[in-house]
Amino acid sequence: MDPCSFLRILIGNLAIKSPSSSKPSFSGKVHPSSSTCYCEIKLKGVDSPPPFHVAAVPLISESETHPHSLAATFDFPKSQISNFKNPLIKISVFKTNTNPSCVFNTAKLVGQISIPLDLTLVESRPCSFHNGWTALTLNNTGKSSVQGQLLHLTVRAEPDPRFIFRFDGEPECSPQVFQVKGEVKQPVFTCKFSFRDKNPSNPVQFPSMDRKGWSITIHDLSGSPVACASMVTPFVPSPGSQRVSKSNPGAWLIIKPDGDGTWKPWGRLEAWREPGYSNSVGYRFDVLPATADPVTLAGCSISSQNGGKFTIDVTSGVTPVNTPNGSWDLGSGSGSRPGSGSGSDFSLENQFLYSGFVMSARFDGEKKCSKPEVEVGVKHVTCTEDAAAFVALAAAMDLSMDACKLFSQKLRKELRQ
Repeated sequence: MDPCSFLRILIGNLAIKSPSSSKPSFSGKVHPSSSTCYCEIKLKGVDSPPPFHVAAVPLISESETHPHSLAATFDFPKSQISNFKNPLIKISVFKTNTNPSCVFNTAKLVGQISIPLDLTLVESRPCSFHNGWTALTLNNTGKSSVQGQLLHLTVRAEPDPRFIFRFDGEPECSPQVFQVKGEVKQPVFTCKFSFRDKNPSNPVQFPSMDRKGWSITIHDLSGSPVACASMVTPFVPSPGSQRVSKSNPGAWLIIKPDGDGTWKPWGRLEAWREPGYSNSVGYRFDVLPATADPVTLAGCSISSQNGGKFTIDVTSGVTPVNTPNGSWDLGSGSGSRPGSGSGSDFSLENQFLYSGFVMSARFDGEKKCSKPEVEVGVKHVTCTEDAAAFVALAAAMDLSMDACKLFSQKLRKELRQ
């Protein structure tokens, strides 16, 4: 399989302090201990409007060292570089005493900084564009901010090659799966959707009151099964409602062949409908190591109406319980795998070989023909079965969007026995 070239820009190690005192100075009535700094991180010179992230910026004293943490990532195919016009990272820092959801409604601008990016340098190795302290300036003036605040940050970019797989139809229609590179696509897998329980004990109840027994098997081009997603916990409505609740989610087991002809569990996906009037589907994915406890790699929600993206990203996703700090040393690169270019301090990396970007899958919303597209980091694919497991996981997430529909809604015929 021939991967596609991707670039990843990482921004982190953020901190702010004032050089004139042992504690950051702020004018006005808001005391530093009750105020918070947030920043808006934009990648300029690309799409319009530019993509951005919002992140907290810790306030530290002169004697404290900056924390090691990742604040934002930007990912794009390397083929897009030629369309960029003088790309740069622009960071605007704000002070507020409110929560981040309304930070830009009440916040006061502390200062800004722009870091130019020469992405042509990132051909085969990581490149650092900034690592250290720098003075914040006022908006469009180039002058230092009023309090002379200093911002610490690290900006680096690295190659991040990925395999791209695209379903040729909805998973429940047993489609082919193509590998895509540019305009070229070639078949690599076939899917087979089926009902594991052919004779439900209560066939009258099954179509309306639970959704169970679904499975999807991924085959290679020779017809051999190389991964499977099987619904192991039915999707049932919580008492007195039409929703699958978080307290009783449906679940899938993702399995793949072992070397001795048996199959082994690889991961577990849980999904539910978010409470209230939300149309979002919540999810949690755990990887299941053979010799250790399950480790959560992803947990978020996707709009069932508009669709969205399922992502496993160990650099910026859910911090596993066995890595309490979730630290990221972007500057030193310590703890990274050879050639990865990622300075991850996650102990997870050494135990389970998952670090940095792992995978993502994009899904369309309701009333659309969903043909998931899956991106998988090259360093996480050592054999066909690895790639197939990620494809099976994407299929299970897509099917969960249907399984989590309100039980007053009728499923399409392919999903009904």
